Amino acid sequence: MNQKRVVLIGGAPTTGKSTLADLVAKHLGIPWISTDQMRKIMRKVANRAEYPKFFNPEGYSIERFLTEFSTEQMVEIEFEQAEAVWAVAQAFIKEDWTWTRGFVVEGVHVLPHLVARDFKDDKWVRAVFLVDEDGERIRRVIYNRGLSGDAKAYSDGVKEKEVELVKLFSGRLRAEVERFGFPLVEVSKSGNDLERVLAAIDSAG
Repeated sequence: MNQKRVVLIGGAPTTGKSTLADLVAKHLGIPWISTDQMRKIMRKVANRAEYPKFFNPEGYSIERFLTEFSTEQMVEIEFEQAEAVWAVAQAFIKEDWTWTRGFVVEGVHVLPHLVARDFKDDKWVRAVFLVDEDGERIRRVIYNRGLSGDAKAYSDGVKEKEVELVKLFSGRLRAEVERFGFPLVEVSKSGNDLERVLAAIDSAG
């Protein structure tokens, strides 16, 4: 029997995936890794012409990107990029046995339709997805930390576009979660988020 346990934590930007992944990993006594780390590695070794979806549109500053692309286009770019990054994550989940007891993988690139496609019959893989319905909390994170980089590196004038992006991403994610039957946690950024995520992971089995 396979004793390895892999926990997948997906969710919209600003939901605290990395914080919760760290807490879940510590609770279970296993390591964790982000799909953002995987994407950064692939950007260093992949050829843009051959693997364009690993990269953001070429030649765009943050300001120009947020100004010229619609919210719907930006979310579509995020989902397309997820397809590319997920290929790396999927191989890592299936083939990495260095972490013999298992590990946690978190990131916006963990999407319900991808998990359902590749791991629906694997009981050793558990997935949970996070959303945040508090618009003001999303706004505070974006204005203070930034979504596309250091918040101080680009103007506040385009940050509302990022707030819209997060809300649209969350809506699309929620629809996929409901379609494929995965557990969904609406985070409150309070002390009980970890407990609720752990309960959702257990229910996923």
